[in-house]
Amino acid sequence: MDTVVSKPVPTAAVPLRAALRKLYLLRFAFAAVWAALLFMTADTLGPLSGTLLVLYPLFDAACAVVDLRSTPAGNGAAKRLWVNIGLSVLTGIALTVALTSGIPAVLRVWGVWAVTAGITQLAVGLVRRLAGGQWPMIASGAISTLAGASFLLQAGKDGATLTNLAGYAFLGGVFFLISALRLKSADRKN
Repeated sequence: MDTVVSKPVPTAAVPLRAALRKLYLLRFAFAAVWAALLFMTADTLGPLSGTLLVLYPLFDAACAVVDLRSTPAGNGAAKRLWVNIGLSVLTGIALTVALTSGIPAVLRVWGVWAVTAGITQLAVGLVRRLAGGQWPMIASGAISTLAGASFLLQAGKDGATLTNLAGYAFLGGVFFLISALRLKSADRKN
């Protein structure tokens, strides 16, 4: 008697998970290196810290473009990714201007971006939750929103530094790493 072993038919989520896993690992590595570099220069605004500050949201926009290319049309995430791209590019421009006004101005711009990008990340994660590995992204979006509010509050205090931005980026990177690992686990189950 022949035994027939059937394998589950791959769903549309499988290629998306693979693409997201690679992207999330890249985002973790970038965030870890970026946070270390910013942490070393967090007390002042200089050429390195200024470049890092503008680079981070532009990298986020580039990652959203890559994400958009692997996202199936019509699933709801694409519109939210376009919003993220626009917010991140505008933030890069606003940070370039804010750098001339000092750390409090940078914290205000970063705070607004963290709130809006966090809400967008939360929305994308909710739309993609059935693809797997998105609960860390949902949590990260919620935390980003709260962190953004704290950056806005910090901007009004004396002695504000950029140290918390480094911690924010590193924590965000850790959430990308966790999500990448969960996506790999979801692939093994299929």
